[in-house]
Amino acid sequence: MKRDFLNISDLTKREIEEVIDYAIKLKKDKFADRSLENKSIGLVFMKPSTRTRISFEVGVYQMGGQPIYIQGSSTQMSRGEELKDTARVLSRYLDGLVIRTYAHSEVEELASYSDFPVINALTDYAHPCQVLADFQTIYEIFGRLEGLKMAYIGDGNNMANTLLIGCAMMGLDISIASPEGYEPNGKAVAEALRFARETGSKVEILNDPKEAAKGANILYTDVWVSMGQEGEKDKVNVFQGFTIDDELLKVADSKAIVMHCLPAHKGEEITEEVFEKFADVIFQQAENRLHAQKALMSFLFRK
Repeated sequence: MKRDFLNISDLTKREIEEVIDYAIKLKKDKFADRSLENKSIGLVFMKPSTRTRISFEVGVYQMGGQPIYIQGSSTQMSRGEELKDTARVLSRYLDGLVIRTYAHSEVEELASYSDFPVINALTDYAHPCQVLADFQTIYEIFGRLEGLKMAYIGDGNNMANTLLIGCAMMGLDISIASPEGYEPNGKAVAEALRFARETGSKVEILNDPKEAAKGANILYTDVWVSMGQEGEKDKVNVFQGFTIDDELLKVADSKAIVMHCLPAHKGEEITEEVFEKFADVIFQQAENRLHAQKALMSFLFRK
């Protein structure tokens, strides 16, 4: 039976640990896994991309497969073809599909009508591939996930939703600080709280960055204005005080790291000084997109 990866919770805690372990092994030998040999993987991008597109293209190639980049505007989907029809056509050509789009319902519909694994490379609701790479990075630095505390400072967007659920699943405490009215999606909060009851993770939704950052091992942020929200530039004013800077670092654990999923708008969600201080971590995080996604694809295609 095929497996899709639309949300971080589509894998179990144990499966996420297996993917992370395998990603670390693949990082040492980029051609060690050839499980995509003689397979063609479609990469559908309705949104612009740097890290996601390149890491998936390179990853499929390194695993022996054929990556096929499909710009959304060049397909019949942009002219109104129903997604379920597109899915049934692509199922007759491809062996798997990676899609980066806007509405989460679109990846859900594609997956329900596809015969192959579908991977969510980003929607407005979730960004699970990024969080796999984040967890790999945290494990490489701390040697564990469970028992750490993450403080996410900023917009309650797809990253906040996915980190919230993922941390609760893996036993990390997570405190999210967003301005009032910009908190994470209620569905994500409910799912995180359900997992937290199983793992003992502490989940907090706050409006005070300093309160969230107290004792945190990891400070995490993302842009205040996401793709598709370019008309909401007033958000920059609303988010004043939600910048990761030296003052906020003083509240966190003395050995805390700072993470950013990129691209960064330095001077807004993070200062130039803090970004450069933790640049090695941030670009380790970016590199791990390649390795974590390769491990994920191996897992999905071996099932």
